[in-house]
Amino acid sequence: MAASGSKQLTVTTPTDREIVMTRILDAPRDLVFEAHTSCEHMSHWWGPRRYEIASCEMDFRPGGAWRIVHRGEGQEFGFRGEFRDIVRPEHITWTFEYEGEPGHISVQTLTFEEHDGKTTLTSTLLFDSIEDRDGMINSGMESGAAESMDRLEEYLLELRSRTS
Repeated sequence: MAASGSKQLTVTTPTDREIVMTRILDAPRDLVFEAHTSCEHMSHWWGPRRYEIASCEMDFRPGGAWRIVHRGEGQEFGFRGEFRDIVRPEHITWTFEYEGEPGHISVQTLTFEEHDGKTTLTSTLLFDSIEDRDGMINSGMESGAAESMDRLEEYLLELRSRTS
Protein backbone atom coordinates (compact mmCIF):
# COMPACT_ATOMS: atom_id res chain seq x y z
CA MET A 1 0.00 0.00 0.00
CA ALA A 2 1.10 3.52 -0.66
CA ALA A 3 0.04 7.05 0.07
CA SER A 4 -3.41 8.17 -0.96
CA GLY A 5 -5.61 11.20 -0.54
CA SER A 6 -4.78 14.75 -1.40
CA LYS A 7 -2.45 15.25 1.57
CA GLN A 8 -0.67 11.91 1.70
CA LEU A 9 -2.27 9.41 4.00
CA THR A 10 0.30 6.64 4.35
CA VAL A 11 -1.15 3.16 4.86
CA THR A 12 1.01 0.15 5.73
CA THR A 13 0.50 -3.41 6.95
CA PRO A 14 3.50 -4.04 9.23
CA THR A 15 2.15 -7.40 10.46
CA ASP A 16 -0.49 -9.94 9.37
CA ARG A 17 -2.99 -8.41 11.81
CA GLU A 18 -2.28 -4.68 11.61
CA ILE A 19 -3.03 -1.66 9.48
CA VAL A 20 -1.14 1.55 10.26
CA MET A 21 -2.28 4.87 8.78
CA THR A 22 -0.31 8.09 9.19
CA ARG A 23 -1.10 11.66 8.22
CA ILE A 24 0.56 14.96 9.08
CA LEU A 25 -2.02 17.63 9.90
CA ASP A 26 -1.30 21.36 9.91
CA ALA A 27 -2.62 21.97 13.43
CA PRO A 28 -1.38 21.63 17.02
CA ARG A 29 -1.99 18.27 18.64
CA ASP A 30 -4.31 19.65 21.34
CA LEU A 31 -6.69 20.74 18.59
CA VAL A 32 -6.36 17.49 16.60
CA PHE A 33 -7.00 15.50 19.78
CA GLU A 34 -10.02 17.67 20.65
CA ALA A 35 -11.53 17.00 17.20
CA HIS A 36 -11.81 13.32 18.23
CA THR A 37 -13.58 13.85 21.56
CA SER A 38 -17.22 14.59 20.74
CA CYS A 39 -20.02 14.10 18.25
CA GLU A 40 -20.09 17.87 17.82
CA HIS A 41 -16.60 17.67 16.31
CA MET A 42 -16.62 14.28 14.60
CA SER A 43 -19.86 14.93 12.74
CA HIS A 44 -17.96 17.58 10.75
CA TRP A 45 -15.30 15.25 9.38
CA TRP A 46 -15.75 11.53 10.10
CA GLY A 47 -16.36 9.46 6.97
CA PRO A 48 -16.62 10.12 3.25
CA ARG A 49 -18.41 13.26 2.02
CA ARG A 50 -21.14 11.25 0.29
CA TYR A 51 -22.50 10.24 3.71
CA GLU A 52 -24.06 12.37 6.40
CA ILE A 53 -23.93 11.53 10.08
CA ALA A 54 -27.47 10.28 10.78
CA SER A 55 -26.77 9.79 14.48
CA CYS A 56 -23.86 9.98 16.87
CA GLU A 57 -23.46 8.98 20.51
CA MET A 58 -20.20 9.33 22.37
CA ASP A 59 -19.31 8.86 26.03
CA PHE A 60 -15.67 10.00 25.82
CA ARG A 61 -14.09 8.27 28.81
CA PRO A 62 -12.38 4.91 29.37
CA GLY A 63 -15.19 2.33 29.36
CA GLY A 64 -17.54 4.71 27.55
CA ALA A 65 -19.29 3.65 24.37
CA TRP A 66 -19.48 5.36 20.98
CA ARG A 67 -21.73 4.82 17.95
CA ILE A 68 -21.91 6.63 14.62
CA VAL A 69 -24.41 5.94 11.83
CA HIS A 70 -23.73 7.14 8.28
CA ARG A 71 -26.59 7.73 5.88
CA GLY A 72 -26.23 8.02 2.14
CA GLU A 73 -27.13 6.47 -1.17
CA GLY A 74 -30.38 5.20 0.38
CA GLN A 75 -28.61 3.19 3.07
CA GLU A 76 -27.42 3.48 6.64
CA PHE A 77 -24.15 2.08 8.01
CA GLY A 78 -23.51 1.81 11.74
CA PHE A 79 -20.17 1.69 13.53
CA ARG A 80 -19.60 1.29 17.26
CA GLY A 81 -17.08 0.59 19.94
CA GLU A 82 -15.82 1.32 23.42
CA PHE A 83 -13.10 3.65 24.62
CA ARG A 84 -10.37 1.66 26.33
CA ASP A 85 -7.69 4.22 27.12
CA ILE A 86 -7.49 8.00 26.82
CA VAL A 87 -4.39 10.07 27.63
CA ARG A 88 -5.01 13.70 26.64
CA PRO A 89 -3.50 14.81 24.23
CA GLU A 90 -1.26 11.81 23.53
CA HIS A 91 -3.46 8.88 22.52
CA ILE A 92 -6.90 7.32 22.33
CA THR A 93 -7.56 3.58 22.18
CA TRP A 94 -11.01 2.31 21.23
CA THR A 95 -12.63 -0.73 19.73
CA PHE A 96 -14.13 -0.50 16.26
CA GLU A 97 -16.92 -2.66 14.85
CA TYR A 98 -18.91 -2.25 11.65
CA GLU A 99 -22.45 -3.28 12.55
CA GLY A 100 -22.91 -4.88 9.12
CA GLU A 101 -20.22 -7.44 10.10
CA PRO A 102 -20.94 -8.09 13.78
CA GLY A 103 -18.29 -9.81 15.84
CA HIS A 104 -15.37 -8.53 13.77
CA ILE A 105 -13.92 -6.09 16.28
CA SER A 106 -10.60 -4.36 15.87
CA VAL A 107 -8.70 -2.27 18.41
CA GLN A 108 -7.63 1.14 17.14
CA THR A 109 -5.02 3.32 18.81
CA LEU A 110 -4.63 6.93 17.71
CA THR A 111 -1.41 8.69 18.66
CA PHE A 112 -0.88 12.43 18.36
CA GLU A 113 2.69 13.77 18.06
CA GLU A 114 3.39 17.47 17.55
CA HIS A 115 6.44 18.90 15.75
CA ASP A 116 6.72 22.57 14.81
CA GLY A 117 2.99 23.20 15.21
CA LYS A 118 1.97 20.24 13.03
CA THR A 119 0.59 16.95 14.29
CA THR A 120 1.44 13.49 13.08
CA LEU A 121 -1.69 11.41 13.59
CA THR A 122 -0.98 7.68 13.56
CA SER A 123 -3.83 5.19 13.62
CA THR A 124 -2.91 1.57 14.37
CA LEU A 125 -5.67 -1.00 13.90
CA LEU A 126 -5.14 -4.47 15.37
CA PHE A 127 -7.39 -7.28 14.12
CA ASP A 128 -8.09 -10.76 15.47
CA SER A 129 -6.97 -12.41 12.23
CA ILE A 130 -5.36 -11.78 8.86
CA GLU A 131 -8.79 -12.43 7.30
CA ASP A 132 -10.34 -9.60 9.33
CA ARG A 133 -7.47 -7.28 8.43
CA ASP A 134 -7.74 -8.14 4.74
CA GLY A 135 -11.52 -7.75 4.87
CA MET A 136 -11.04 -4.20 6.14
CA ILE A 137 -8.48 -3.46 3.44
CA ASN A 138 -10.81 -4.80 0.74
CA SER A 139 -13.78 -2.76 2.07
CA GLY A 140 -12.50 0.48 0.58
CA MET A 141 -11.27 1.63 3.98
CA GLU A 142 -8.17 3.33 2.55
CA SER A 143 -10.05 5.78 0.33
CA GLY A 144 -12.61 6.46 3.08
CA ALA A 145 -9.85 7.13 5.62
CA ALA A 146 -8.01 9.43 3.19
CA GLU A 147 -11.19 11.42 2.59
CA SER A 148 -11.87 11.60 6.34
CA MET A 149 -8.36 12.97 6.90
CA ASP A 150 -8.92 15.59 4.18
CA ARG A 151 -12.16 16.59 5.91
CA LEU A 152 -10.42 16.64 9.31
CA GLU A 153 -7.76 18.99 7.92
CA GLU A 154 -10.51 21.32 6.62
CA TYR A 155 -12.34 21.22 9.94
CA LEU A 156 -9.15 21.94 11.89
CA LEU A 157 -8.62 25.03 9.74
CA GLU A 158 -12.15 26.14 10.62
CA LEU A 159 -11.53 25.53 14.34
CA ARG A 160 -8.27 27.47 14.20
CA SER A 161 -9.98 30.44 12.54
CA ARG A 162 -12.66 30.45 15.27
CA THR A 163 -10.02 30.72 18.01
CA SER A 164 -7.94 33.38 16.25
